[in-house]
Amino acid sequence: MLTKPRWSRGFKSRAIAVAMLRPMLLRNDRGGVLAIGQTSHAWISGQLARAWGNVRFSAPEPREEVCLAAEQHDIGMAQWDLEPTGNPNTGLPYSFMEMPLAEHLGLWSAAPRRLLTQSRYAALLVSMHGARLYARRDQDALEDGEAQAVREYLAAERRFQDELVESLAADPRTAASVEESVLADNSQLIWTWDFLSLAICLDWAPRPAPKVPSAEGRVELALVPAGEERRLWLDPWPFEGVRVAVRCDARRLSGPFAGEEEMRVGLAAAPWETVGFELLSR
Repeated sequence: MLTKPRWSRGFKSRAIAVAMLRPMLLRNDRGGVLAIGQTSHAWISGQLARAWGNVRFSAPEPREEVCLAAEQHDIGMAQWDLEPTGNPNTGLPYSFMEMPLAEHLGLWSAAPRRLLTQSRYAALLVSMHGARLYARRDQDALEDGEAQAVREYLAAERRFQDELVESLAADPRTAASVEESVLADNSQLIWTWDFLSLAICLDWAPRPAPKVPSAEGRVELALVPAGEERRLWLDPWPFEGVRVAVRCDARRLSGPFAGEEEMRVGLAAAPWETVGFELLSR
């Protein structure tokens, strides 16, 4: 019998843990298993961000910084995607769910600091995204040392965010972007695009995306299968036009594999596929 993944303990909702924190996404389809890296899924988040906006759903602002944050929000996981460990129960790469909490915290701590070399604002949004994930943990369900590590991580991210907000607020060109309401909406947009990308990649539809910023306040988007594989309806529609196509790179696995070394060799040799998805207005 499989035990609950160690690092995922303490999430108030297991669905949140599964939805938001897997680095190697494994999609089952008629051809077998597709391995989609976490940073490849994040690329789809960026594509959604760049297509986002119409009369009802405002385009992100500041556009380039927010889109960069969406595209790079999992930058801390890039190396893990290249060197995954194997799950002996499945013969496939482990998902991020099995990673020790300390290592997971280290990757999330590194992500916004790496992005800081490109954009303070994007780094701020990525830090807020990671902190949101960990704020959802029930610390009472964790071991004492793990709960303390989570508290220290959240405190460090708050300090990091405060420093960036102070810096951005002092710059007339960026001050408006760190107003509380603007930051809240942009953080929720990153959350929305991350969720939609995961739902698209992992074939979760039908599944709603709640609390999406719109001209009427926060609304729920319904993601529904459109009758063909990799085609989905999204309602209400947050893009211009009636169709949005997104894509990412993945590897077609021939496993399950007999052991970790065989899995790594198999993953490195697995053929690449460009995986395309289509969103449609109902």
